[in-house]
Amino acid sequence: MKRREFIAIAGGVAITWPLAARAQQPAMSRIGVVMPFKESDPVAQSLLAAFRQELQKLGWTQERNIAIDVRYATDDRNQIRALAVELMGLKPDLMVAYSNFVMATLQAEVRTVPLLFVGVGDPIGAGFVTNFARPTGNVTGFATSESSMGSKWLETLREIAPQVEHVGFMLAPDGPANVGLLKAAEAVAPSLKVRLTALGVRSADDIERSVSAFAAEPNRGLIIAPTAVTIANSNLIVELAARYRLPAIYSRAYYPRAGGLISYGQDPVDQFRQGAAYADRILKGAKVAELPVQYPTKYALAINLKTAKLLGLEIPATVLARADEVIE
Repeated sequence: MKRREFIAIAGGVAITWPLAARAQQPAMSRIGVVMPFKESDPVAQSLLAAFRQELQKLGWTQERNIAIDVRYATDDRNQIRALAVELMGLKPDLMVAYSNFVMATLQAEVRTVPLLFVGVGDPIGAGFVTNFARPTGNVTGFATSESSMGSKWLETLREIAPQVEHVGFMLAPDGPANVGLLKAAEAVAPSLKVRLTALGVRSADDIERSVSAFAAEPNRGLIIAPTAVTIANSNLIVELAARYRLPAIYSRAYYPRAGGLISYGQDPVDQFRQGAAYADRILKGAKVAELPVQYPTKYALAINLKTAKLLGLEIPATVLARADEVIE
């Protein structure tokens, strides 16, 4: 073989190998996620860890065949909107929203890719979907609880703190899901001989002002509805309830784990795992209409006995028997 021919062949091989290697690399999929927390919040990190771990079980490895871009915002709608625009600029194959507040903002910005919500209340009332069984448009996901949960919270609070006569229901004042929960609680309040007051909050300052004013009289308690503001300020709410000695019931177990009294609701970690399963199907070509909106099939009761003791409460044996988690 002549030297010129050998160089030409060798050169061809040298050029062909990298091209072949690149052709064998798996395609990279991309997910954008917006969370209503500070980045340092351990709750946010536990939810994202569950999401990533479940995706990995399903064959998705970070930076090998998937990139997950996470952005954090609390109660600033303009910031969330800017983050949505930023993430859409990265050309994601899927966007994920946690909470009604984040979802309402993202839906206005995300039109061309599937949008998956997690931890959203009353998706139809909020205008996110029109049908659970076969969602139309580009939206599906996992809802938190039906409106009847509002009455369950009030009944449970009264059961463990029978001295409570006046309950402040902390909620997002313009959130349809929270309003539905409040109405359900109002429906049973007369039979429980309890007065209800709505505490609408949009910021940490609102939370501090409303709780301090509400706690001025004795025999009062709190129901904390899930909103982007209450989620982002969970530690503040627990601290205020302790400071003013207010029995309080929450929707997530991370409140009693942080010193809150009691919680009853779905497990957001489990919903993020389920969200990962939907993400897997969407990235593999499933249509949104094939993925029905789902409500939790199980709700968990968590009780902090140390906090109960500090408040001078004795948890009834019937309530302890129902508890899924007891913190001592």
